[in-house]
This record gives sequence, C-alpha cells and structure tokens, in this order.
Amino acid sequence: MARIGISGWRYAGWRGRFYPPGLPQRSELAYVGERLTAVEVNGSFYSLQRASSWRSWAEQVPDDFVFAVKGPRFITHMKKLTDVEAPLGTFLASGVLTLGERLGPLLWQLPPNLGFHPDRLAAFFDLLPRRTSDAASYAAAHHDADKLKEPAVTTAPVDRALHHVLEVRHPSFRTPEFCELLRAHDIGMVVADSAGTWPMFDEVTSSVVHVRLHGDEELYASGYSDAALDRWAEKVRGWEADGLEVHVYFDNDAKVHAPFDALALQERLGITPAG
Repeated sequence: MARIGISGWRYAGWRGRFYPPGLPQRSELAYVGERLTAVEVNGSFYSLQRASSWRSWAEQVPDDFVFAVKGPRFITHMKKLTDVEAPLGTFLASGVLTLGERLGPLLWQLPPNLGFHPDRLAAFFDLLPRRTSDAASYAAAHHDADKLKEPAVTTAPVDRALHHVLEVRHPSFRTPEFCELLRAHDIGMVVADSAGTWPMFDEVTSSVVHVRLHGDEELYASGYSDAALDRWAEKVRGWEADGLEVHVYFDNDAKVHAPFDALALQERLGITPAG
C-alpha cells in the first residue's frame, strides 16, 4: 500500500477549514491519523524535538500509520554534510527511534546553493545507519547530551530496516553519476514537484520512492487539479506495480490545499486508512 500524507499537521490556517471548528490542537494529529496514512515531520528540520513528543505522536495514530522524518537543517544546510558525526548522533538520540514500526523514511533535503559533490555525499551516506538497531548504537556513541532537551534515547524498540531519501535542488545533480551514487548506497531519490522552482528528479534509485508535492503551479500555495491528481495516481500505481514502497506527501499547505489533495489522491488509489 502506498502511503499518502501531508508535510506537517499543525497549521493555524487549517483550523475551521480542514480541522473542525473547536477541535483542540492536541487532537489534530489524531484527526489526521483517522483520515490519512502518513505524515512528514517537518519540525525536526528546524530543531531537535523532545523524546516525549515522539512518544506522544506515536500514541496518537493507528498502528500502521507512518511518520517520515526530515533530518536537521544543521546537518544539511549549515554544515552542508561535512563534520556531522556528532549532529547525526544527537538527532538519532533525540527520540525519533521511539516511533518503532511507525518510523518511515528519513528525509535529507539539501539547500538550493549546494551542488553535486560526490565525495562529500558518499562520505555522508557511509555514516547513515541502515537498521534501527545500528541507529541506536550510533546514537549512543556519537550524541551530544548538552544539545538535547531531554535524556538521550539510545535504544530502539524494534530492529528493522531504516531507509534514507535525498531531496536536491541544484541543477548540477542532473548527471548519471548522481543516480549511480544513490543506487550504490541504496538512497532513494526524492521526486519533488516545486512548480518549476527547482529541477525535478524522478529516477528510481532504491526500493523506496518518496514524493514531495510542493505545489502544482505556485510553490507551497496552489492545489492540484483533478487531471494532475490523476497523473500522480497513475505514477504511484506504476511504482507499486514494480514492487516499490511509495510515499507521497503534500507540502502545498499555505492555502489549505495539502490535506484535501492528499485525501483526493488517496481516494483515487483506493486506500482506506485504518483509523
């Protein structure tokens, strides 16, 4: 089953439009969990989250709901993937592993001003743990406790595969060498529709296809037409037919299109949430 969801869920403008009037803010994630099958956690990009928050989020959604998690911008945008052993360990120790079976792909988004540096990418990919148990061991060995808001979490409730996907925004990545590098390290290439703002890459480079829909005609703002949703549904069916794990997240949240577009795509694919 493909996972269809939204990038983030806590938006003031959604209240009274997607969320019913009077719905408590603390109930918004559960409301999403009853209607969709996944959500992308964006807050982890801006700052380390509390371990208690990760545990709480996992408790608010059905057992088969999935959280894709965006890696910290400190690693991708500030450090630009260099000298990041401690920041990576601290992120993994922040509590994300407590999601257990609900933990989806880890998303690493590079800034538009960072071009293709194969050696730097390869060195970063070599750091990334590929099982949750390995991530827990890495967290125990490399985290900086002073950077955490709560005690480090250096154990994993389940031992399972951990997938990583990469979103890039610089045209220099449009080279076969980039695709080959991703395949060699089993990193999924993010298919990002940004209304033409940045290049879109759609090569399949791992068993996971991760799609981010930032807006059909206007970045973060415009919704997807019926025809556009039909096209994306056809793409998803094709990837599924190839035996791939598919995640689609709508990030066109500015005018409250994201949750309704996600519901519409989910309906086209015949997906019924467990909630």
